[in-house]
Amino acid sequence: MGKKRIYELARELGMSTRDLIEALGKLGMPGMTTFHMVSEEEAELIRGLILEHKGVAPPAKPAEKAAAPAAPPRPPVVAVLGHIDHGKTTLLDRIRKTRVAAEEPGGITQSIGAYQAQVNGKLITFIDTPGHRAFTAMRARGAKVTDIAILVVAADDGVMAQTLEALDHIKAAGVPMIVAINKIDKPEANPERVKQELASLGYIPEEWGGNTIMVPISALTGQGVDELLEMILLVAELHGISGDPHGPLEAVIIESHLDPTKGPVATAIVKNGTLRERDVVVVGTAWGRIRALLDHQGKRIPAAGPGTPVQILGLSDVPQAGERVEVVASPKEAEALVEKRLEAERAQRAARPKVSFEELLRAAQAQTKKLALIVKAQSFGALEAVKLELGAIQAEGVELELLHGGVGQISESDVLLAAAETQGQPLIVGFGVKVDPKAQRLAEQKGIPIRTYDIIYDLTLDVERALKRLAGPEYREVKVGEALVLKTFDIKGVGRVAGCSVRAGKVVRGGKVRVLRQGREVFVGEIFSLKRFAEDVKEVPQGYECGLRIRDFDDVREGDVLEVYVLEEVRV
Repeated sequence: MGKKRIYELARELGMSTRDLIEALGKLGMPGMTTFHMVSEEEAELIRGLILEHKGVAPPAKPAEKAAAPAAPPRPPVVAVLGHIDHGKTTLLDRIRKTRVAAEEPGGITQSIGAYQAQVNGKLITFIDTPGHRAFTAMRARGAKVTDIAILVVAADDGVMAQTLEALDHIKAAGVPMIVAINKIDKPEANPERVKQELASLGYIPEEWGGNTIMVPISALTGQGVDELLEMILLVAELHGISGDPHGPLEAVIIESHLDPTKGPVATAIVKNGTLRERDVVVVGTAWGRIRALLDHQGKRIPAAGPGTPVQILGLSDVPQAGERVEVVASPKEAEALVEKRLEAERAQRAARPKVSFEELLRAAQAQTKKLALIVKAQSFGALEAVKLELGAIQAEGVELELLHGGVGQISESDVLLAAAETQGQPLIVGFGVKVDPKAQRLAEQKGIPIRTYDIIYDLTLDVERALKRLAGPEYREVKVGEALVLKTFDIKGVGRVAGCSVRAGKVVRGGKVRVLRQGREVFVGEIFSLKRFAEDVKEVPQGYECGLRIRDFDDVREGDVLEVYVLEEVRV
């Protein structure tokens, strides 16, 4: 008897996978997943249960207010990432060749950095951007453009340096991921090894009981590509990806350039609402009335709704990737908003001080208790050695998080990943590598400290210093004096005052005091007041007598020894 996956059964029953999984949970069958396999007998039982309960809903309570209607589903926006030569471009070309609407003779006439593929009557929007840098640049500006990430891993190569980098970027973006295990047509392909390598990193395949969807494909022959596209739609359905064409506009620039004939051209993805020709828009510090909207095939369209990639013509300047598109009422309002932003930028540049590595850490101390680290090394062996040394560092009250570890020089992508960190103080360190000049300039603009080292001991020592600074200052006790209690006086409204003789060093007002009785510690506190005769004094030196009061302690007795000390910060 054949077996079925839950998503296949949902399709047969004419319901979404998410609804089926939720329904099964309510009917006493929790723990089902998209790829959960059921026998034909189990499938028949599920069909019966669902049909029996289908359409039966609990009556609404009279006092309950009707929920607002949910926004309709929209095409999911997908980015493809992975190691170089693992087949990202081949996969995108395969999808373009087989799934992009073919009314245009010769296929795509113009690349706009994004396009839509059609699968089972539904659309998927692919962002065709150059790798991880663009993926993270948008996130660094707070723009979550991508809904789903496809990680391409070659079945004959396995997990490589840029695979790990892509995983870090996907994790940081917080979007669902599908792994496309590519090149399964090659004789040396070993998809199971890829699954094992990813599982060792915490990405367990669904068929092994985990949560990571992995689809074996050959981008070259097309094998498995249709299933991959179906999985994209399935994940979009499970995550409820939606957009209201009548709602407020949410559109983000994914790339832009200056065209010699068209002027500034920007490609945007509309996530919600509708963008129309003749709208007056502001994009960062650029603005304009939209002269024309072009779809992914270069055709002019009057409007672009949720999930649609579109080129915008008519802006005053070339905007940056990640900027949001805002519709305003008039050109006058647009100009005023842009001028306000430009003025704020000028003021920010003028006020930006030159700060050192240590100053950045001190400034972060009041805000965070986490050091978010990006490490680049000259080789995998060197990287593993650095990770091992960093793993041995401990600092109480502060967390060390390795955002990303990679091989090669420190790049703009590393700086953008650090700049996108919002939970802790970011720091980039390099071991035996250099810093790309563009990355250095960007780091200075973003205020991200970069440090490079040739000796691993220096690297770990500086990271340990940084952690300790974030944890807050460490103090040590320094004994400054000792006094013997000769007599005590109980004063109404004040408490017990001790008459003392200073035997060594000095007694200081506000100093810490340890009360010893017959060699045993009975109290630790603070000297609240200190007098010499009737006068308040700051300190009394050895050989003199004084009267003092210990804060919150009225049990001091004749014969007690008072050890006086202060706390000094330990410099790291």
